[in-house]
Amino acid sequence: MIYGLSLRRKRQLIMATSVSMAIISLLLINLKANNPRFGTREDMGKIEHHRLSEASGLAASKKNRNILWIHNDSGKRARVFAMDRHARHLASYQLPGVKMRDWEDIAVGPGPDSSESYIYIGDIGDNGAIHGIKYIYRIPEPKVAHDVQKHPIQLHEFDRIAFRYPDGKRDAEALLVDAGTRDIYVVSKREDRARVYQLRYPQSLTEVTTAEHVASLEISGVVAGDISGAGTELLLKTYNKIYYWKRKSGEIWADALQSEPVVLPYILELQGEAVCWDLLAVGYFTTSEEFAGFPAQLYYYPRVNTEAAAGH
Repeated sequence: MIYGLSLRRKRQLIMATSVSMAIISLLLINLKANNPRFGTREDMGKIEHHRLSEASGLAASKKNRNILWIHNDSGKRARVFAMDRHARHLASYQLPGVKMRDWEDIAVGPGPDSSESYIYIGDIGDNGAIHGIKYIYRIPEPKVAHDVQKHPIQLHEFDRIAFRYPDGKRDAEALLVDAGTRDIYVVSKREDRARVYQLRYPQSLTEVTTAEHVASLEISGVVAGDISGAGTELLLKTYNKIYYWKRKSGEIWADALQSEPVVLPYILELQGEAVCWDLLAVGYFTTSEEFAGFPAQLYYYPRVNTEAAAGH
C-alpha cells in the first residue's frame, strides 16, 4: 500500500506504473520478434554418394544455385563433393598432391579476386593435439555442370594457408569466413570455453601465420560453424545444440560473440558434425556422418520470420 499520499497522487503513481509495465512488455515483444524463428525440420533426403560416409563439413555454393559443398573428414583422396538441396550427387573435385589429414569444416566466401567466390577447407582437426601447424585450402569455386560427373575433376589451382595457434596445439572443427572482411575464423573444440581464433585478410601463402585469439565462449564441443553471406549472422554447432549470434552494424565478431547466443531448433543426429546457412540465410542445413549402419540424411530448418534475415 502507498501511505501518506493523496488519492490523486496514488492514481498518478498507479497510472505511471501501468504505463511503465506496458512499455516493458512492448520492448520484450519487440525483442522476441527480432529473434530468429525457424520452423519444423525438413528431411531433404539421404546423402547419395556412397563415399560420403564421414561427412564433416557443409557449405552453400555462391556460384551454383541450390548446390551444397560437402566433404569427408579423412580418406585416401583429398576431394570435395557437389550435391543438390536433396542430397543428390552431382560431381566430385580432387586436389592433386594434397594429403588429407583431418578435414573438419568448409566455407564459401570471397578471396583475393573480388569477382570470384572461393571454397575454404579446414584441415584443422587434431584429436591428440600433436600437429603444430594446421592448413586451410582456398579454391576458386568451380562451376558445376548440370550433368552428373562420374569421375573426380582435378583442381590444380588452389592456395594453402598455413597457421599455428598462439597458445599451443589444439583440436578444432569449425571454420568460418566473414564475407565483409575476408577474415577467417577457427573455433576450438575441446576446451571448456571454446576459443575463437582469427586469421586476418590477406592471409600469407609463404609463411606460417600465427592466429589471434580474439574471444572465448561459454560453450564447448564446437563441431561446425558458418557466417551468413551478409556477414551479420553466425551459427556454431555442438553435437546437441545450434547457437546463433547476430552482429550489430559496425560491431566486430570478437565483441558480438560476447553476448548470450540464441539456441536454435535442432533435432539430435547420431553424429551430426555439419551445419551451414543456405545462400540467402533463410534457413540452415545440417547433416551427420554415417553411424552404426544408419545412413546420413540432409536436413533443413526454414526461417519463419524471413524479414529478420538482415542484408538479404
